[in-house]
Amino acid sequence: QVQLEESGGGTVQPGGSLRLSCAASGTIVSTYVMGWYRQTPGKQRELVASITSRDITNYTDSVKGRFTISRDNAKHTIYLQMNSLKPEDTAVYFCNFKWSLMEHWGQGTQVTVAS
Repeated sequence: QVQLEESGGGTVQPGGSLRLSCAASGTIVSTYVMGWYRQTPGKQRELVASITSRDITNYTDSVKGRFTISRDNAKHTIYLQMNSLKPEDTAVYFCNFKWSLMEHWGQGTQVTVAS
């Protein structure tokens, strides 16, 4: 099965930047959707950004113009470049991989935006 490992989380001041990475290993298929979700206590998990195997991207309205999702197929890795970070971006960020009826999740990485 596919395993996902996130990295790049941390603490940053408002207006700062972070770059999240998600490396996939195991059985990789050619048609899929990968994305970043985030979750805070008391809230359900929210889709932040996604990218398909045809490079179609999707973003939640609150991050448009600030976040960019990309991928490196040779390394089986997706990235989330987060600029102009706001306190409301604070959450645990999870990498997700979907194909057919299968779904895989990473363990999550903490992003904290605070003064």
